[in-house]
Amino acid sequence: MNNRYPQVNESYMNIALDLAKKGEGAVNPNPLVGAVVVKDNEIVGRGYHKFYGGPHAEVYALREAGEKAAGADIYVSLEPCSHYGKTPPCVEAIKKAGIKRVIVAMKDPNPLVAGRGINFLKENGIEVITGILEDEAKALNEIFIKYITSKMPFVILKTAMTIDGKIATFTGDSKWISGEESREYVHRIRNKVMGIMAGIGTIIKDDPLLTTRVKEEEGKSPKAIIIDSKLRIPLEAKILGTVKEREVIIACTDEFDNDKKNALEQKGVRIIVTPKDGGSKVDLKYLVEEIGKLGIDSILLEGGGTLNFSALNYGIVNKIICFIAPKILGGQDAKTSVEGKGVEKIQDAIKVNNIEYKTIGKDLLLEGYIEY
Repeated sequence: MNNRYPQVNESYMNIALDLAKKGEGAVNPNPLVGAVVVKDNEIVGRGYHKFYGGPHAEVYALREAGEKAAGADIYVSLEPCSHYGKTPPCVEAIKKAGIKRVIVAMKDPNPLVAGRGINFLKENGIEVITGILEDEAKALNEIFIKYITSKMPFVILKTAMTIDGKIATFTGDSKWISGEESREYVHRIRNKVMGIMAGIGTIIKDDPLLTTRVKEEEGKSPKAIIIDSKLRIPLEAKILGTVKEREVIIACTDEFDNDKKNALEQKGVRIIVTPKDGGSKVDLKYLVEEIGKLGIDSILLEGGGTLNFSALNYGIVNKIICFIAPKILGGQDAKTSVEGKGVEKIQDAIKVNNIEYKTIGKDLLLEGYIEY
């Protein structure tokens, strides 16, 4: 039960939030939403937003409830929509079904529609209660909230290091720092985001595919975004062979060979030419703005130390996930997860807030949010 609203059972909202998670990786850039119809303390309908452009969670739940929806409550993890988009407004369906009370976890953060769904329901005599498990709902939809309010993608910086902070030996060997369970965890994150970013150094050294491999389910590979100022990428790179499966984007400056650019575009690669960052590198702030315009709501950054520092320095990183493996490499020339110029004083350090940690296999996983 909820202290503010004793008549509200939070367990039903927990079920709605769990249902919403089932849409991870399939609904971007839409939000994750779950809904539960309850009548006489019994769940009579469940639903979640299953795929982009498809029916919303409330529609599935009301369909399952059928006539039992009349006089029932509906628990929804996000304010029901009140506008015509890919589908009709959910508030109309709720009204038509005869729902008497709507319990909402969080209001729609979209500044164009926030509060309108709730107002419509109230104006039509339907009781509305908001803020039930609101923090949990916001955490679930952190990607959607960032994107819908700023049109900028939510960027997650992922790194794996040893106890002494190394991501490779002094010879450059890096496979594998983290354990198999941690690598599986990363693939599940890849399945949730729309884009994955890496630098040309990683592409040349490791020749990765940057695709998604998820056990026991069909994974979705995110759009590949490669930072390559001078278009040095080999035309035979494995990642270029994935253009039929997902979009491959290469960001460069104007220091490129036209023949190379044409050859890449003929393969189906999208080239984004950015201003220089003051030196000769890609302007990452400009790039993520352009990425956002393409409808890409989230990016997993799997870069090396130089790209990671640039991303943090530009202020484009929102969240960091760091795997710490129980290994020690040593070596003053061994690579670290964040390099670049660095900061001059401890007081200038980039801070990470709201840290959470857990073990995955033998590794320690730290997750937190960047404070700028």
